[in-house]
Amino acid sequence: MTTAWMDMAAGRGALGFGMLAAGVVIVALLIGGFWLGARLRRRELPPPTPEEQPRLPEGGPVREVVENREPDEVPRSDHRMTPHESPAFGNSGTRTGPERERPQWSEGSGGSFGSGGPGGR
Repeated sequence: MTTAWMDMAAGRGALGFGMLAAGVVIVALLIGGFWLGARLRRRELPPPTPEEQPRLPEGGPVREVVENREPDEVPRSDHRMTPHESPAFGNSGTRTGPERERPQWSEGSGGSFGSGGPGGR
């Protein structure tokens, strides 16, 4: 009975030592990671000062421009165009189109799911 307890204690001691060694290695890696991170952070440029921050343009903030644009025409051909052949990726820009009445939401109209009424139930 004494030898059985000694065998079990010897097995647990080796396992405990292995777990302790693994813990020490993990802690050493974490400390090394923090140390390396601190070294790299010291080499970085400092944050910009208030004088280096971007400023508003002289005319104030830029506002949204709402205008109608004429679409680019897709050229007709016998072969199928791939996306990189599309005129949208070229230098051809759209032109300002004629003024048209823009559709507005009206009371009682719905969005993409029907008339917006109370429903059929």
